[in-house]
Amino acid sequence: MNATPPAAIPPYKDAALPVDLRVADLLSRMTLEEKAGQLFHSMLMMNPDGTPVTETDGSMLPFTTPELVGDRLISHFNLLGTYGAREMAQWQNAVQEMAAATRLGIPVTLSTDPRHAFTDNVGASFNAGAFSAWPEALGLAAIGDPELVFRFADTVRREYLAVGFRVALHPQIDLATEPRWARQTGTFGSDARLTGELVQAYVRGLQGPRLGPESVSAMVKHFPGGGPQKDGEDPHFAHGKEQVYPGGMREHHLEPFKAAIAAGCAQMMPYYGQPIGTDWEEVGFGFNKGVVTGLLREELGFEGIVCTDWGLLNDASIFGQVHPARAWGVEHLAVAERAARALDAGCDQFGGEQCPEVIVELVRSGRISRSRIDASVARLLREKFVLGLFENPYVDPDAAAETVGRADFAAAGAAAQRRSLTVLTNPGALLPLSGTPKLYVEGVDEAVAAGYGEVVSEPGAADLAVLRLRTPYEPRENVFESFFHSGSLAHPEPELSRILALLAAVPTLVCINLERAAVIPEIAERAAALIADYGAEDAALLDVAFGRAAAEGRLPFELPRSMAAVEASRPDVPNDTVDPVFPYGHGLSL
Repeated sequence: MNATPPAAIPPYKDAALPVDLRVADLLSRMTLEEKAGQLFHSMLMMNPDGTPVTETDGSMLPFTTPELVGDRLISHFNLLGTYGAREMAQWQNAVQEMAAATRLGIPVTLSTDPRHAFTDNVGASFNAGAFSAWPEALGLAAIGDPELVFRFADTVRREYLAVGFRVALHPQIDLATEPRWARQTGTFGSDARLTGELVQAYVRGLQGPRLGPESVSAMVKHFPGGGPQKDGEDPHFAHGKEQVYPGGMREHHLEPFKAAIAAGCAQMMPYYGQPIGTDWEEVGFGFNKGVVTGLLREELGFEGIVCTDWGLLNDASIFGQVHPARAWGVEHLAVAERAARALDAGCDQFGGEQCPEVIVELVRSGRISRSRIDASVARLLREKFVLGLFENPYVDPDAAAETVGRADFAAAGAAAQRRSLTVLTNPGALLPLSGTPKLYVEGVDEAVAAGYGEVVSEPGAADLAVLRLRTPYEPRENVFESFFHSGSLAHPEPELSRILALLAAVPTLVCINLERAAVIPEIAERAAALIADYGAEDAALLDVAFGRAAAEGRLPFELPRSMAAVEASRPDVPNDTVDPVFPYGHGLSL
């Protein structure tokens, strides 16, 4: 009796075949609905125990994980929230099992916003949690060492791979030219040359010499540079949609992106902004054919994946509040026509959306050709093959628990925190401190401070006060917008007077966290010493203050003298305020 011969595996599942052949074979087998699902890079959350979300109240995510993977046939997702490493690995394996059960078994590509620093904003980045904790990108810029940035990105790669993240929704290489803009903490500061050097190191660290099974794909953002926002408002929100170039420096903002392309970055994200007063069409960059196809693809030669920023098509509920689609300049268009405009512009994928039925209808109506859809789907599938996801979609939860936050990774991050600190003033040579002084602290963990001196409860009993501050901002009522610190950079009253009273009562070391360019002339004048940080633990600050570690940081942007100077500056021009308190690059050595 003859045994039944084993069924031949389809060519797309044969790792021995060339990637182009595998892509063509898989594409030929896909239905229109399956192709449409690939064009969406949606969002997922997970249960803390590592299981997928199978119920949703709609306040953040409109669909459950099984609905998105099994019904809508989407296979690209970014994970929202902070969780344990083992649980993330278990969750990613469960999601991959769902994908394996679909008709063609196309594996899921998981992505994440930055997770290795201190900012916690569901729309931009997450605090380190289980991962090693480094300074924000601004802090890496303050150090200015491409080799360190390479080691950082390589560490990110290793920790991401352990839990299954294969796309980094970073680096962010906008130039910090508008002092009020909320997103500066994720940039490398105001200098285009330095940003270009650091992004090349970053891409090499994430992707390796070439994209492959040990790579994390870098989605560089926000093309063509999101820094020049009118009044510093953010285009996540309608009142911040306008991007302006009164200084005529539009080309200057492109320089870091040219460097990223030269380094081989795999993906690019256009920004929300709507350019005003240029020869570009006045529509958001994700809808802008002159920018995406004309500039990015044809002029600059980018051949990778273009994924829009999140939420360009549909209004969405965020924290239970409705936010309009960020369809700036095309708000009047229906959802389907917005999608068609983005595809016409040259985008391959829609970030933060989950409506493949719209694409199906565009094709069936003849508005978008099947060949246009195939071109983007082929790019997206190719990356899955190159990353090795068809061969190895699963990760080892035990290895994830051992790798994420590993001692040497944590130590490297802690050392970078110390290096990034920037000494702005030290007029009486207060620093470095010695002995075991009586310390009064605000914004510092008293248990940590007790390792450096005797902690007292009143300023009058102290030899020295240590005060940690954050860059001022104007609170916004909308819950989601409240995470984007915008508006004035100066401390309001009575807060400023309270700070100055402490500085008058006792010699005070002030450390201010610079997520934007704080306006602090009075504090700079009266502090016994002033240090800037960009994400650093209390122990990092105190180690520098007591001479146990060396601060190497230099300001990645200037610190303006007044809000009037900020308001008079040009949003596209680096370091453009009159008579800044501290210029770009300022920093003292102890």
